[in-house]
Amino acid sequence: MENSKNIIYSIDLDGPITPLMARDALVECFSQAHCADAGLTAENDEVNRAYCRDIVKKSFTESDGNFDNPSKQAILNAMGKLQDFAKKFRDPSIIQKHAVEMMKIVEKIN
Repeated sequence: MENSKNIIYSIDLDGPITPLMARDALVECFSQAHCADAGLTAENDEVNRAYCRDIVKKSFTESDGNFDNPSKQAILNAMGKLQDFAKKFRDPSIIQKHAVEMMKIVEKIN
């Protein structure tokens, strides 16, 4: 979470939130949870972010969602897939922390 409690993954919770903004936040969330919390080096930051974006995109595909034009439900479905994926690699507390943060965003989608 960022410094202000009203901003999560660069999303201002006090402003309007679109599904595309939430999708991008999900990519950022997963990048932080999967790459940053995994201790991967910043030297490969661009590669790591692309890798994480590809995993998020695949989660939309696997849950019959549209990554390029996501609905609120598609984002929720993709989040479920990502949580299942992350269980193989991350501590449940990390998964829960990021899921709670993402739900604050998803709940405000217009």
